[in-house]
Amino acid sequence: MMMMKKRNIIYALTLSVMALTGCKRDSFLDLNPDDAFSDPTFFKNESDLKLYCNGFYSTLPVMDNNSDNNSDDMVPRSKDAFLSGQYIVPIVKDDDKGEWSWKNERSANYFLARYQRAAVGDDVKNKYAAEARFFRALYFWQKVKRYGDVPWFSKDLNENSPELDLPRTPHKQVMDSVLADLNFAVANLPAPGSAEKGRLHKFAAAALKARICLWEGSYRKYHSLGDDQPMMREAANAAQLVMTSGLYDLYTTGHPATDYYNLFIQEELLGNKEAIMPKRFIKDVFMHNLTRQLGEGNTGFSKSFVRSFLCTDGLPTALSPLYKGDDSIQAEITNRDPRFGQLIATPGFVFQVDASGNKDIITLPRIGTSVTSTGYQRVKGRSSSLEQWNANQSTLDLFIFRYAEVLLVYAEAKAELNECDQAVIDQTISKLRARVGMPAMQIAALIKDPKSDFPALPVLLDEIRRERRVELGAEGFRFDDLLRWNAGKLIENPESILGMKLRPEVKAQYPNQGQVKDIVLDANGYIRVYPDITARVWNDKMYLYPIPTQELTLNPKLLPQNKGW
Repeated sequence: MMMMKKRNIIYALTLSVMALTGCKRDSFLDLNPDDAFSDPTFFKNESDLKLYCNGFYSTLPVMDNNSDNNSDDMVPRSKDAFLSGQYIVPIVKDDDKGEWSWKNERSANYFLARYQRAAVGDDVKNKYAAEARFFRALYFWQKVKRYGDVPWFSKDLNENSPELDLPRTPHKQVMDSVLADLNFAVANLPAPGSAEKGRLHKFAAAALKARICLWEGSYRKYHSLGDDQPMMREAANAAQLVMTSGLYDLYTTGHPATDYYNLFIQEELLGNKEAIMPKRFIKDVFMHNLTRQLGEGNTGFSKSFVRSFLCTDGLPTALSPLYKGDDSIQAEITNRDPRFGQLIATPGFVFQVDASGNKDIITLPRIGTSVTSTGYQRVKGRSSSLEQWNANQSTLDLFIFRYAEVLLVYAEAKAELNECDQAVIDQTISKLRARVGMPAMQIAALIKDPKSDFPALPVLLDEIRRERRVELGAEGFRFDDLLRWNAGKLIENPESILGMKLRPEVKAQYPNQGQVKDIVLDANGYIRVYPDITARVWNDKMYLYPIPTQELTLNPKLLPQNKGW
């Protein structure tokens, strides 16, 4: 299996062969890429097309140790600069920080302007063009999320290109072009059985299309841009394409108390039916550091996030007679959705197994240490294995596209289309709940949570959003969700920066009192991660980032600056 993984893996072989030139005007003086190959003689065969496209793969987003730190789900020890109002307008673009960087978009357009030279059949050309357009769609969507209206470039530019002085293209127009790229990718990428292992395929493209179209449809609706329903329809159809393929399913071994946790500590996701597309790692070749980082990450889930777990009767804590309160983490996890204990370290969790087989078992939340800022220590993606803990030597595979997300996209899009009936819920939300032993969702029995984050939202959509928050917790979706739902105000929830309750009798249980003596609590006994504030302030300007000042000077047609900056 390991040799197979080694042969197939392409991420370790990702080559820096793309034209990584940015959009700074001077850089257009270099018409050829800076790397060794020569443009006039490259793009001559399939190998060249493949080699160039390999360079895109490292940009596929996956879960990391900072995922959701920029949201109401996680509370990093150091305040998020953007959410705490400390972010200032940058003077210049910065490719390394992603500040108005266009190198990826240009690389995709560079390829698309030249791939037709290759002496190969149209089917081969279209396959690699589909890869490039998949990535161009991803890059422009990321740009729209960050800046709103942005210039749409469909060709690689040089220092004389008139497009350098174009104004911004309206958000919806850019996203319509993104959709065209995604449709091309879905139509021209091979089915998984025909695709080379590790490369994009039709259903990976459909998964990205579902994700992007749901985001865009929601953004249009909740920011009153209009035309949201066609995007919702595209999202639902793309998700349905994946669901009806018959190739994917939720990972389960019939152990609801452990399956969800175990899903994220797999050394091999190839063949796992939940993995529409995994990012694969191999010992001594291509490894990461996530397990170690999650053991010393100085972050933790927020009280707001923890409150979102339902009780085992399917009711929210505000309604369920099974809720035992939160005077201790043992009480708090009692009768709660089993994903609670599979996302968060609770007493009994094996933190580490040493070389002799001795287990370091969590007995009390490790507050007052770098392990967790809130007491709700994230364990999603963290293995207890010593081998995985060794610095930069983890070989746990990560998800690029996961089937659970597709189910959630389908349920939400159908609800937004007013087409979500019990059959849809049975195919989606109830399947996710069944994996962890939670009762199925029954639409007719839903009761509005009196403490809902979305009091004006219909109960069905509200509960679908809750399911998404829990199932995809710490995977990096939350901030994008707040943006598209026009829900930035949730950042102001005081519980979004609070940790667990630390009652005196719990505090007294810590053998090392020095560990907990300086922890600051609020009037109700909850951990205050930031003693100098009781809540953050959301400013609507934060729905978009500002454009660097120098870029506005170079091209005044980009003005005005995004509102409020």
